[in-house]
Amino acid sequence: MNTRDQPTPAGIVNLYKPPGRSSAQYVYRLRRVFNIRKVGHAGTLDPFADGVLLGCVGRGTKLVEALMQLPKEYQTTLRLGVTNATFDPEQPFQSVEIDAPPTAATVSTVVAEFIGEIDQIPPVFSAVKIGGVPSYKLAAQGRALEKPPKRVHIHRITILEYQWPLLRLDIRCGRGTYIRAIARDIGKALGCGACCETLTRTAVGPFRSSDAVNLDTASPETVLAGLVPIPDVLRQIAAVCNKPSA
Repeated sequence: MNTRDQPTPAGIVNLYKPPGRSSAQYVYRLRRVFNIRKVGHAGTLDPFADGVLLGCVGRGTKLVEALMQLPKEYQTTLRLGVTNATFDPEQPFQSVEIDAPPTAATVSTVVAEFIGEIDQIPPVFSAVKIGGVPSYKLAAQGRALEKPPKRVHIHRITILEYQWPLLRLDIRCGRGTYIRAIARDIGKALGCGACCETLTRTAVGPFRSSDAVNLDTASPETVLAGLVPIPDVLRQIAAVCNKPSA
């Protein structure tokens, strides 16, 4: 068959992004696999983070906005008793002096206060644009400006483990939520500071990390087979949107 007669690929690939990678650069590797220039992604992961990253291929890029509305799930390890400008391991942790570590009961009470509709200020080191310029670029130039708080929805926060100074959480949240900001605000509420030490996105809506394709280890045939056609993606989005929140 002549390549001109082959249908243009279009849909979503559920990718696993390893830590230490830029989301955009990682997703752009799909261009070579599908032999198509039009590739994007729905929901950036910080370079230090890993997990589900939805690659959009061809006309699948038109689904970005709908995919961004899907709830996301994360597992994160917070290191208490420290702080820094980015609230992640991208910069050295700075110790915070405290009288005594918070008790498990105190941690549980504080974490529960972040469930539901909350106002959250995006980190100054973030992709949020201020006057058309990403906030992280302004912050790197020493021109950081704090954005006003925005309303975000935290569906669930489960404490998986707490052993000072580490606090492991499982979080389900809505669009626009910054896990690094949750770490910052929990640390502030506890009076001891906190940063994300690890962050894994385990799901975006129905797309889970257990089904994700790793571009570093998967064959081109596996990546091609992982393309979810647009009609199937729309059905999965509709199923999630019509399902009561957990």
